[in-house]
Amino acid sequence: MKIRSCVGITKPSLLLVHSELPALTFHKTKLTWTSTLRFPSNYERTSGSVTRFHCNVAGRTGASTSVSSSSSKSNTVHLSRKQVKPSSLYSRPSLSNMKKERIANRAKVYEFLRVLGIIPDELDGLELPVTVEVMQERIDFLHKLGLTIEDINNYPLVLGCSVKKNMIPVLDYLGKLGVRKSTFTEFLRRYPQVLHASVVVDLAPVVKYLQGLDIKPNDIPRVLEKYPEVLGFKLEGTMSTSVAYLVGIGVSRREVGGVLTKYPEILGMRVGRVIKPFVEYLEGLGIPRLAIARLIEKRPHILGFGLEERVKPNLASLLEFNVRKASLPSIVAQYPEIIGIDLKPKLLGQRSLIQSIIDLEPEDFGTVVEKMPQIVSLSNTSMVKHADFLKGCGFSLQQRPLDDLVAFPAFFTYGLESTIKPRDKIVAKKGFKCSLSWLLNCSDEKFKDRLNYDTIEMEEMETMPSFDMNSLMEPRSDESDSDYEEDSDDEYA
Repeated sequence: MKIRSCVGITKPSLLLVHSELPALTFHKTKLTWTSTLRFPSNYERTSGSVTRFHCNVAGRTGASTSVSSSSSKSNTVHLSRKQVKPSSLYSRPSLSNMKKERIANRAKVYEFLRVLGIIPDELDGLELPVTVEVMQERIDFLHKLGLTIEDINNYPLVLGCSVKKNMIPVLDYLGKLGVRKSTFTEFLRRYPQVLHASVVVDLAPVVKYLQGLDIKPNDIPRVLEKYPEVLGFKLEGTMSTSVAYLVGIGVSRREVGGVLTKYPEILGMRVGRVIKPFVEYLEGLGIPRLAIARLIEKRPHILGFGLEERVKPNLASLLEFNVRKASLPSIVAQYPEIIGIDLKPKLLGQRSLIQSIIDLEPEDFGTVVEKMPQIVSLSNTSMVKHADFLKGCGFSLQQRPLDDLVAFPAFFTYGLESTIKPRDKIVAKKGFKCSLSWLLNCSDEKFKDRLNYDTIEMEEMETMPSFDMNSLMEPRSDESDSDYEEDSDDEYA
């Protein structure tokens, strides 16, 4: 039997012992061997040494002894240290404990809100203060701005806005623009989402865009007060298309700033759903497109009259009260408000009032409205005073038919004390008998000239001429000086 007892190793981290054993045969004699392995002294210090190895082949027994090394000692020490739990001044809570704590804090905040009357159902998933004290601070700040519990319930997500990080920076910016603090309450009721906005990313670009539409800097805060929702619009979305369409139908580019200042809600109107159907309906009624553009320049709020809800029913009511269909374009052009008010009750009331003053036939009331559509909005008290004056000064059914009142219903719009009575006294002294139109339908200078006449010509006794639609489409004096003269509007023709 050959035994290789030791192989020298250069690397101290590895020890190999090889033995080559032939096939074993059993004899009566007992074979024993002892081998001593030696290693360099420096290796013993570092890796330990095996000093004795004993093997009993015949008895299938083996034994070995070794000297414990420094590494085994260190391992023993290391193992013993792992078994001892270290002590620390800081103990980090587990994720489960942190989650439980957040849930508990949120439950306390929810309970606090419910006590105040605020419904927190929509706040799930929203980052909220972890303490009741911070939530109380937010609610107190909103109360100082004039918002009530009802307002908060209308938009509970406002409770996710930090006072210092969100609310104060936004309100400071609006104040610097010129938005009045007295309007903050209504401003936030209409558009509370503004408190979520970034001044630099969201608000400032919109303000710059409005200035680019020729809205004067001093008018910007008034625009925002009238229509705070504009701060949430995309620059290249509805705002740009609505303005482009209006310019396309003939609204002067120089008038755009004024139009938007008067009625900034246009910036939120969709062309295809609101503006274009409205324009096309009036055009189909018989009002030229350029005349519609002039009406929008003067009274842009007419675009807010609901086409199906108000405009069409009001025009149907006019026909019902004996207004001729051919007169509808003239009526709308003279008094656009007539298609936006609650018209039918006014027509009923004014017809009854005029019938109580004069003997009025149903078709005559239609004529009155055609000649002066503003009559539907006149004060009943004022009309009664004017009618009483006519009867008291000689304009009575016995002396003169009051169909003159039907022919000149504008009489009800003149000041009784400032114009009608003084002129009536002068005419009475002259001994003139004149129509209401001759008496009133002229300037003070023209009236003085008329007093120099010895007689009143019949043509001057005629009533005022009917409304001329072409007067709305006369060339504008500022169109040739427009900064946008070179631009083409063919795409909207």
